[in-house]
Amino acid sequence: MRLLERMRKEWFMIGIVLAIAGAKLEPSIGVNGGPLKPEITVSYIAVATIFFNSGLSLKTEELTSALVHVRLHLFIQIFTLAFFPATIWLFLQLLSITPINEWLLKGLQTVGCMPPPVSSAVILTKAVGGNETSETVSTVRGVSTPSPLTSFLCGSVPPSRPPSHPLPHATTDLFSVAID
Repeated sequence: MRLLERMRKEWFMIGIVLAIAGAKLEPSIGVNGGPLKPEITVSYIAVATIFFNSGLSLKTEELTSALVHVRLHLFIQIFTLAFFPATIWLFLQLLSITPINEWLLKGLQTVGCMPPPVSSAVILTKAVGGNETSETVSTVRGVSTPSPLTSFLCGSVPPSRPPSHPLPHATTDLFSVAID
C-alpha cells in the first residue's frame, strides 16, 4: 500500500515521465500537423485550460491578498528578468573562450532571458504545494512585463546572416509561446 500512496502523491511527475516515454516511442503523434495538433491544442487550449482551472480554484480573498504582495512579485520579476539573465550572461562570457559553437551560445542566451513557461510555472507551483495564488498573480504580471529578450537579441545576430536562417522564426515562436 505504501507504493500506491507514493504514486498518488507523485502523480504529476509520473505523468510527465509517461508522457516523455510515450513521445519517445511514438513521436509522430505530437508533431505539428499530427493527430494531437499541438500547434492548436498546446498553444491555445492547454494554456487557457490551465489558467481557467487555476482561476476556479482561487479564492477571491486569497487573490486580493496576493495582489498586494508587491515585494514578493518584485523579487520574482527581478530574479526572473534581471538576476537570472545576468547570471547566464556571465556564464556565457566564460563559455565564449571555449570552442563551443557561437549559435549554441546565442541560443542559450535567448533561453536564459525568457521567463519560465506560464503553464509550467502554475502547475509546478501547485504540485509542490506552493502559493498558487501568488504564482498566478506573479505570472500574469510577468507576462505583462517586457522581457529583456529583445534587448539581448539586438545586435547579437550578425547582419551577414542569410535571410533563410531559422533564428527569427524560432525566436518569434518561442516568444509567442512564453506570452501565451
